[in-house]
Amino acid sequence: MEIQQIKQRFGIIGTYPGLDRAIDIARQVAPTDLSVLITGESGTGKESFPQIIHALGGRKHGPYIAVNCGAIPDGTIDSELFGHEKGSFTGAHDTRKGYFEVANGGTIFLDEVAELPLSTQVRLLRVLETGEFIRVGSSRVMKTDVRIVAATNLDINQAIRKGKFREDLFYRLNTVPIQIPSLRERGNDILLLFRKFAADFSERYRMPAIRLDEEARQVLLNYSWPGNIRQLKNVTEQLSIIEQEREISAAVLTHYLPEYHKSRLPALINKESISEETFNSEREILYKLLFEMKSDMHDLKKLVSQIMEKGQVNRDFEQENEGILKKLYGNVDEVAPETRDLITPPVPAHNSRNDERIMDTEEIIEESLSLEEKEIELIIKALDKHNGKRKYAAQDLGISERTLYRKIKEYNIE
Repeated sequence: MEIQQIKQRFGIIGTYPGLDRAIDIARQVAPTDLSVLITGESGTGKESFPQIIHALGGRKHGPYIAVNCGAIPDGTIDSELFGHEKGSFTGAHDTRKGYFEVANGGTIFLDEVAELPLSTQVRLLRVLETGEFIRVGSSRVMKTDVRIVAATNLDINQAIRKGKFREDLFYRLNTVPIQIPSLRERGNDILLLFRKFAADFSERYRMPAIRLDEEARQVLLNYSWPGNIRQLKNVTEQLSIIEQEREISAAVLTHYLPEYHKSRLPALINKESISEETFNSEREILYKLLFEMKSDMHDLKKLVSQIMEKGQVNRDFEQENEGILKKLYGNVDEVAPETRDLITPPVPAHNSRNDERIMDTEEIIEESLSLEEKEIELIIKALDKHNGKRKYAAQDLGISERTLYRKIKEYNIE
């Protein structure tokens, strides 16, 4: 089955390459019996992937059971998963089959698997290794044949370091890893999902669908979405019901977005410790800002070079370069004295102050070269990320495909 067909069948919206990659892995692993560990933030839609794996695999006619491990109390989790004998504990009035026994021949999805207590993790490891388990209050070993798919929104490696998750169980579950991208990574998928949710709520509540103006669309794209798709759906429903105007403005939308900031750099805003993955993501954003500033730096370098050649700036020169000066300094007549000194050096060609300006020029040129290196690094990184597809790389960089082609040619990027 093609990826697009899978999306239609399971109601998955979006064109982000990372999402397609996750679906493709699920499709490839489905015919096997390998255990799968799905990771991703809460609200990203992890629950759809076990269903894909079950429906496209050889166990599709067997039972499918989804268990939220975080919602079951520690005292009853073993009974829920493995069953219990009559009288094994207070309230055990009858013998009960556990999920692993009921799901025999099918698939069991263990959501929030990292929430399992360590004693239950030992039991689960035995099921994965031998297919054997023992009911609570029994000594008889039972067999089950189930496909296990697990999911978590926690950092498993950190849980292992803290002694809250068994490393051997992690390797058993993580035979095939699937990473689900967060909503903030998915770019224009956010707008597609919003339109889908708006249409659904319009039909449900029998009212015209809400829509966003241009500024509101930018707000939607700039927001960090800590609750991911679940939060977006909730916000869309609130807007559909509460707002009388069907066109939503940016001012209205921000009221529904907690702690909205125009910047997409939460580490700089919240000043909290962040993971290496988050830091790398935000470093890329900073590179993009430098990427956009580079043209201004070229103008500045050109202007300073011309200043150094002429030795002074007369009125004709200011008029000739009025566009560059305004871009860099605003109104030239209103430039602060110390700044104006830089762009209007005195006539003497050789003095200590002139030497300082030469050093400043060298620093600017050096900085410009540094930016070029960062620009090349960012372009190569974007191309690698999208397997050389310039269209997607250009979208990721926030430039046109034509500009990207020119940059590739300019820097001789293979």
